[in-house]
Amino acid sequence: PLVAGLALFGVGEGLLVASHWGATPWTVFAQGLGRHLGVSIGWSTILISAVVLLAWWPLREKPGFGTLANLVIIAYALDLTAADVATPSNAWSRAALMIAGVVAIGIGSALYLSTGLGPGPRDGVMTGLHRRLNVSVVYVRLSIEIIVLALGWLLGGVVGIGTAFFAGTIGFSIGLSLSVLDRMVTRSPS
Repeated sequence: PLVAGLALFGVGEGLLVASHWGATPWTVFAQGLGRHLGVSIGWSTILISAVVLLAWWPLREKPGFGTLANLVIIAYALDLTAADVATPSNAWSRAALMIAGVVAIGIGSALYLSTGLGPGPRDGVMTGLHRRLNVSVVYVRLSIEIIVLALGWLLGGVVGIGTAFFAGTIGFSIGLSLSVLDRMVTRSPS
């Protein structure tokens, strides 16, 4: 489930990019940074994740196998999808890519979160800051997302209706996916 979940997450990110209606805050940041560094969105994502992992050290977070797999697999699947899926000219097709992207990220998240093999680089910073600063995870995550979105936009990343759609629906997508996965595991014969 880990590899499939991370790959699906990356494909979902790539579909949002292909819609050209905006992406997740971290992907907007990767787009903008990639443009300035002259590297693909996948390589930019790997670089950002590696730098974020360095922030784990003072926060005393410990990466797991899933943390390192997250760094590589999501970036690779994102890179392939963003490069291979053309942006449609039809608004309905772009909307379909946007919706499919959020659904794929939700299912992918449920799969990789259920493995318990270590949080993603960004999640580790969030939980580490939450513990260190004694501030709600909601406010820590929201602050991080706003900062990276603003940086990405300033660097030339694409912000749009897809970014807003992601922000408004990803919680539901992950929650529904976790619920379905839990029911499937509960019903499967032991």
